Amino acid sequence: MLTRLEIMDTTLRDGEQMKNVSYSSDEKLALSKILLDEVGVDRIEVASAKVSEGEKEAVRKIVEWANNNKYGEKIEVLGFVDIHESADWIFNLEGKVINILSKGSLKHLTTQLKKTKEQHLKEIKETIMYADKKGLICNIWFEDWSNGMIDSPDYIYFLLDHLREENIKRFMLPDTLGVLYPAQVYNFIREIILKYPGLHFDFHGHNDYGMATANTIAAVEAGVKGVHCTVNGMGERAGNAALDEVVVGIKDFLNIETDIKEENLFNLSKMVEAFSAYRIAANKPISGENVFTQTAGIHADGDRKGNLYISRLLPERFNRKRQYSLGKLSGKSNLDFNLEEIGLKLSKDQKKNVLNRVIELSDKKKTITSYDLPYIVSDVLNDPEEKIFKLKAYNILTSHSNRPVATIKMSYRENGKSDFIELEGSAQGNGGYDAFMNAIKKLFRKIDFDLPPLVDYIITIPPGGKTDALVQCTITWEVDKKNIITKGVNSDQVLAAIEATEKMLNIIALLKKEK
Repeated sequence: MLTRLEIMDTTLRDGEQMKNVSYSSDEKLALSKILLDEVGVDRIEVASAKVSEGEKEAVRKIVEWANNNKYGEKIEVLGFVDIHESADWIFNLEGKVINILSKGSLKHLTTQLKKTKEQHLKEIKETIMYADKKGLICNIWFEDWSNGMIDSPDYIYFLLDHLREENIKRFMLPDTLGVLYPAQVYNFIREIILKYPGLHFDFHGHNDYGMATANTIAAVEAGVKGVHCTVNGMGERAGNAALDEVVVGIKDFLNIETDIKEENLFNLSKMVEAFSAYRIAANKPISGENVFTQTAGIHADGDRKGNLYISRLLPERFNRKRQYSLGKLSGKSNLDFNLEEIGLKLSKDQKKNVLNRVIELSDKKKTITSYDLPYIVSDVLNDPEEKIFKLKAYNILTSHSNRPVATIKMSYRENGKSDFIELEGSAQGNGGYDAFMNAIKKLFRKIDFDLPPLVDYIITIPPGGKTDALVQCTITWEVDKKNIITKGVNSDQVLAAIEATEKMLNIIALLKKEK
């Protein structure tokens, strides 16, 4: 019975084969440290040998850090069946592990390499022998193994029969084109493990049919000793099995523990998202923006009365929090959760009126957040102090030869007072919006009001939009160690950002007043 499963992450090698993704050597080093130190994967594959000077520099940095921190044998580099070239490349960088890429299907061997199985086997053995003399640990890839098992299983068994006695630590079985489904994975791997019980087999799943996570779990159930993943499912075409999904699935479905620290998976996901510039889907399991958000009112009601819509997949496992969205499907419980989140208390009738307005607005607005609630409440209750800050006028001037300049006029009502104070100022910046924010900062220093840091800034235009299309600017701000999101819509990008900023100013002022 399997007592310990190895998790190998190949984000920095196979995951980098995703279109338009290229990590710098410093980014690779930073991710290596997080993967091994903070998340706790067992091994990482960081590069391919002989690819470029940039790859060489990245491997040099990672290996130097790893060797100094007792992680040397956890760093793996893909090499080729080239006798000495790959082994020398890795050895000269003081690496300790080579993952030799051999052909795992007869079609690949005869069509791409145009060699016989005997020729390929001879060269594999020579490559292993040379790497072994260099003191390198050898693992071996059977590229296109899945098609090999479908079309030419005798070839797979020929390789295994003749390599089983070689100094190979791990035999790695990739579903290179993502063509298998779970029952096939289980049957193929079970058959191989029963035939070669003393060998260590890894499974490497691709996601072309959306089966990578399920196939990886099936491989574990069949008895593999290691699986390969990438952060956020990064990889060529449809990507690879996602690290967070695989780890959680293995734990929850098969009761197999790993050394992975679940609480650090979400932060790792966001780091890879930032370095790769690929945003993950909002509905991606574990790490997606929406995966711990309940929308339907009946679900919120069930959770409030007895956690009826909560599973073992708790957000707290990943340092996240469950949320309840507001919209036309919302019920009273959705509203209650969000009112409690921002500390607003309303009577039963007031809640009814606010909920009706939420439903009304949701037909016009895609999403409503808890930070929209103060506005909605103020509107419904006819609060005369609806706005504490009002932008009366602003002018943004940009030109070819001079830095942009923003001039703004704003009114501000101090807490407890009825009259507005007029504030005016101007500032330069590196762009129109930057100039506007610099002018705001000047004015806010006069009234001793702190601005929150800007965390994220996204501009979206509808598909097929023309030059006069509406632009939606979504800005994330950090307030009291929590993120608030404000949006502005305008045909001018800078003005959309200004609208989002005005909302933010009033939200934090209202929250400050509530405190």
